[in-house]
Amino acid sequence: MNQLVFVEKGHVVTDSLTVAEVFGKRHDRVLQDIRDLGCSEEFRVHNFVESTYVNSQNKELPMYYASKKGFTLLAMGYTGKEAMKFKEAYIDQFEQMEEELKKPRVLSEKEQLMASMKLSLETAEEITIVKTEIKEVRGMVENQITLDHGEQRRIQKAVNSRVYGLESDKEIRGKLFSELHREIKDRFAVTSYKDIKRKDMQSAVRYIEAWVPRRVS
Repeated sequence: MNQLVFVEKGHVVTDSLTVAEVFGKRHDRVLQDIRDLGCSEEFRVHNFVESTYVNSQNKELPMYYASKKGFTLLAMGYTGKEAMKFKEAYIDQFEQMEEELKKPRVLSEKEQLMASMKLSLETAEEITIVKTEIKEVRGMVENQITLDHGEQRRIQKAVNSRVYGLESDKEIRGKLFSELHREIKDRFAVTSYKDIKRKDMQSAVRYIEAWVPRRVS
């Protein structure tokens, strides 16, 4: 038995041309049978879809696609031993095709390769996004971290070394300490050298080492 049913837009159907050929009827007669079924409009809309085909004379003519329910209703009017054999064959093929559609489709080698490549690209993009987000978060965190105790001591030593290297007079040194601490706070926008951000520590040390007080310059 030839293929009686097929998949059209995701649905298992037959068509009026195949029905006419299988049951030995003129196609225009089958079309008329469909139109004369007397079924509800709702049933017709869901189970018969009007379409067209091009015949051997390159002329466009009407045809119908029919669902399993639509075919069953139409074939009720076709009687005889041969007709019954064709009905059974139709129903069997409808059920087989519907079962096939329910099965997961096995991807071809090309489709598997494409799917693998797509997954790899998506994974790479996700990794890039995550890395970017981590970098941004790390940057935000680093911008908030201030000096620990050891780093504060290093700043203090740099200040002491610079002031003592510039001035031996105790009274003047006191003024230089005040001036340098004030300029450090202004330079790094902090209320105390202890609040200098860790990321700015090296810049602060270099600034202190190169600092020249206004009274000396």
